[in-house]
Amino acid sequence: MNLILRMIRVLAAALLGRRRDLMDPSVLAFRVWPNDLDVNLHMNNGRYLTIMDLGRTDLIVRAGFLRAMLRERWMPVLGGATVRFRRPLAPFQRYVLRTRILCWDDKWVYMEQRFETRGGQLACHAIVKGLFLAGRASVPPAEVLRLLGRAVASPAMPPAVAAWAESERDLRDHSQAA
Repeated sequence: MNLILRMIRVLAAALLGRRRDLMDPSVLAFRVWPNDLDVNLHMNNGRYLTIMDLGRTDLIVRAGFLRAMLRERWMPVLGGATVRFRRPLAPFQRYVLRTRILCWDDKWVYMEQRFETRGGQLACHAIVKGLFLAGRASVPPAEVLRLLGRAVASPAMPPAVAAWAESERDLRDHSQAA
């Protein structure tokens, strides 16, 4: 199925479906179509990242961010991802994408995205970090939550996310010193 058709389906379901709490996961069911395949006849690695966009879109809409995003002219952007491919997804195989917010800091919102087969087996696991941009400036998660009327503290940052965030800071600091 063409990606634009998947996006329309996800947006329509999210807009017409029930709202979710900020920390509730997005769960979307898909199937691997022939245009998702690579030369090895399994889902292309790049397609996973594209499908993950749909999970984050569903989460944004169902958690009530869309109205504020449009009003404030914010753009959601991804700043990084760490992805682990566990097992291939075959042609026409059904799978579920689970997306959930893990935590946030002063700049980034960290999310987990999991591709699971119908048997519950993990096919791909990703941790991503994203933010909202207002022009060229990032909008702190606390400001986003304030505009949504939610004064919620971040859950504790999982150790793996903290280690990844620290490694990202080390890379940034190293590249600026060079």
